[in-house]
Amino acid sequence: MGADGPDALAEITAQVHFGHEALFAITHAHALAKTGQCRRALADIDRAHTAGDEVGVPFRVWGPPAATVHSRTAKVFETVGDRRNTARQYAIAAASRPGATYARIIALDLVAQAEQQAKQGSIQQACTTWDRGIDTMAGVKSTRTLKAIRSLRSDLRPYRARGVRCATELDERARVFLAHQS
Repeated sequence: MGADGPDALAEITAQVHFGHEALFAITHAHALAKTGQCRRALADIDRAHTAGDEVGVPFRVWGPPAATVHSRTAKVFETVGDRRNTARQYAIAAASRPGATYARIIALDLVAQAEQQAKQGSIQQACTTWDRGIDTMAGVKSTRTLKAIRSLRSDLRPYRARGVRCATELDERARVFLAHQS
């Protein structure tokens, strides 16, 4: 009979490619964070990054293992409430993917990064990041990217109401982007 919990994870990862080990570890970290086991989750982040650094072979869907691990790490930090590290990990994930192949995922990482920047009160920085996300979405046909743009417009509403120029300009760009997607 197989092992349970951390022993089961160790048993599985001993039999798989480093890239998959990194993905298992970061997924395990996210599950631990979701159940309030933050210290163990943070330890698994280190394990995932160490395993992810061992390889350069892309995962078929998500791209380079390091980029996937950084994106998933951002989700762990988001779950534990660390917005600064969440934004940083999304930025690293976006920068770690080849643009032509993974434009949709890069755009979604950038949007997630901008959301965290806005929640930290860095609206200028968030607008710049959202703008890069929209640039990356050019030519991408995706329900998730359209949803992200609609969410962006909603997130900008309080800043537009206060007359924040970058928010007003970005909202107009997002409106035009959505109009051209119809």
